[in-house]
Amino acid sequence: MRPILATLLCAFTTAAWGSSELPEADSVLVDKSERKMWLIAGGKKYREYDISLGDSPRGHKEREGDERTPEGSYVIDYRNPESRFHLSLHISYPRPEDSEHARRMGRSPGGNIFIHGLPNGTESLPESYAGRDWT
Repeated sequence: MRPILATLLCAFTTAAWGSSELPEADSVLVDKSERKMWLIAGGKKYREYDISLGDSPRGHKEREGDERTPEGSYVIDYRNPESRFHLSLHISYPRPEDSEHARRMGRSPGGNIFIHGLPNGTESLPESYAGRDWT
C-alpha cells in the first residue's frame, strides 16, 4: 500500500491560497510516494502540486526529530503568517494515537507540522528545491 497523508482543509478560503479564481478547497490529499499534493473541492481534484517531504520520508512520523511526514487524516487548523516559508498551514499532528505511540516508545511525538511552500525570498530559485526532500 502506498503511504498517503490526507488532511481536511477547514476554515480556509481561496484567499489562503492566493487566488480569488480558485474554488474553495474542502480537503487536501498528499501522496508521499508520488510526491504530489492535490486541492479538492466537492470531491474533485482541481489543483496539483509537486512536493518535497522531510529528510526521512518513508513511514509514518513516530517521534520528534525523525524527519518523517505524518500519514493519516489531520485537520489544517491555522495559517502561520509569521512563517519563514510561503503559505505555512499547520496540521493537527499529533493525534491522540500518535501521542500514545510515542509515549510507549518513551519519546515525544513532536509537533509543529506544517504544509508550506519554499522559504520566503527563494521564489526565483524553485529548481534548487525540485526533486529533493528538504523540509
